[in-house]
Amino acid sequence: MTNKVLWILMAVMSIVAGVVALMNPVFASGLATMFVAWVFVIFGALQVIAGFRVEGTGTKVWTILLGSLAVYLGITILGHPLKGMMALTTMIAILCLGGGAAKVVLSFALEDRRFFWLVLLSGIASLAVGVIIFMNWPVSAVSALGILLGVQLLSDGASSLAMALSSDGEETAVA
Repeated sequence: MTNKVLWILMAVMSIVAGVVALMNPVFASGLATMFVAWVFVIFGALQVIAGFRVEGTGTKVWTILLGSLAVYLGITILGHPLKGMMALTTMIAILCLGGGAAKVVLSFALEDRRFFWLVLLSGIASLAVGVIIFMNWPVSAVSALGILLGVQLLSDGASSLAMALSSDGEETAVA
């Protein structure tokens, strides 16, 4: 599969997920919260198991402690989904701010300037999502996470589509 096809596939998946999230933002918020909680539980348990197989006492202890913490966080989120949703909303805001800044920088670093504006707008949209989350905190955390997640997914889809259409997304030919 070529890079262009992968970029297009990522764009389509992101755009479809964004539309679905915008159609029911409360459900998207709850689904994202439960998904993240189960990821914490499963990966934390796997990390604890791996910790018992690691050589060295210090590494073993830290691996088991971090895995146990992940399991604890996952179980806590499952037990208190609204508090978990609020915590995830905060983390999403921070990620949007960081990802948006990275996209803005990336847009100016693109060699193919035809689509730099689309990546730049995607970065600005991500920054805006982060700012909007913090401005409405905590009043609209239940639906805002789903709405802003949908917007972020649409923005990422647009950015991926721009990469697919630019020469930076193409594979270099082997001579």
